[in-house]
Amino acid sequence: MTIFIIIAIAIYMVSLSWVWKNLGNIEKNKKIIFIAIGVVAVYLITLLIFSISKNGVIYKTIEIQKIVRNVLVLIFSSLNSIIILPYLANLVEKIYEDEIEKQEFSKKIIIFLVILIICAIIETKYLKNTQEGILKIYMSL
Repeated sequence: MTIFIIIAIAIYMVSLSWVWKNLGNIEKNKKIIFIAIGVVAVYLITLLIFSISKNGVIYKTIEIQKIVRNVLVLIFSSLNSIIILPYLANLVEKIYEDEIEKQEFSKKIIIFLVILIICAIIETKYLKNTQEGILKIYMSL
């Protein structure tokens, strides 16, 4: 399990440095606020996706479910953050620098949200299959 935590932290570090770079000339305190809100939001979205995906998956104990949840949510939230946050940071920076208009920003956000919803549906199915696979391996031990 330690290896998963190390991998997730490494992915988060790459994501956060990418976000920091994409935020460009925005003040440091605003960058920190953006990153903090973004990480929490991505974590909560991933937790929601996991909660939806666990429907129909039967765990022997609550402890096993908590361990699987913690590992999968940690890994997938780090992966989701590297996909979501740098793009959003880039859009925010473009608004800040007046490179795009708010109408174009809104259009890009709507398209991004549609893509995000499609990806969330796919991720839900993938997480369900992953949980079932983990439980099969666990039961065979």
